[in-house]
Amino acid sequence: MIIKQFEANLKEKGILLTAQQLQQFEIYYETLVEWNEKMNLTAITEKEDVYLKHFYDSITAAFFFDFSKPFHLCDVGAGAGFPSIPLKIAFPHLEITIVDSLNKRITFLNHLATVLELEKVHFIHERAELFGVNPTYRESYDVVTARAVARLSVLSELCLPLVKVGGHFIAMKAAHAQEELETGQKAISLLGGKVEKAFVFTLPIEDSERNILVIKKEKQTPKKYPRKPGTPNKMPIE
Repeated sequence: MIIKQFEANLKEKGILLTAQQLQQFEIYYETLVEWNEKMNLTAITEKEDVYLKHFYDSITAAFFFDFSKPFHLCDVGAGAGFPSIPLKIAFPHLEITIVDSLNKRITFLNHLATVLELEKVHFIHERAELFGVNPTYRESYDVVTARAVARLSVLSELCLPLVKVGGHFIAMKAAHAQEELETGQKAISLLGGKVEKAFVFTLPIEDSERNILVIKKEKQTPKKYPRKPGTPNKMPIE
């Protein structure tokens, strides 16, 4: 995906990027590749692939959920900033918090925010399990996102405790999301969520399957969740 196609495909979806926003994506790409030589941020470094599989793929969340209004989004395990930084560039009115367990990624994100001149962004070095029990952050976000971090039953335990009641958890998945949804229903319900919508589509050019699950937080998460670090992965709620 070249830049013109990236811009045109988003325009088809009603997302219009300014020259400044397109320049921010260019700087993002250059910074990602430069820092990737020093630390492992992504296996995808070809420009066309980064624009398609990272930038465009991240923004697909906005095809199925309204990002036009200001709200506070928390991105769990964002790594090099996906999906939240592309969403922040496309929708500058968003406030973004990223939590990641690797401090080197947080260092990269702080540098990235500086070169992109982003405002209302917060980067926190913490395990998601500990972040979710911290009263400062627990049930305080309008929207929580995660992209390809863990299977849905695990992901729900890391993300739903952070969503305020009435807010949403948006899980971005590749293939086989329906199977994950079947095994993850118990966890979603137990943690206070309910699947509102599930969308299946294909990424342009390579035609690979993508799934976006929109889960509404209907009631408070029981205090015992999330469990201590490592437990959700070892003993998922299923």
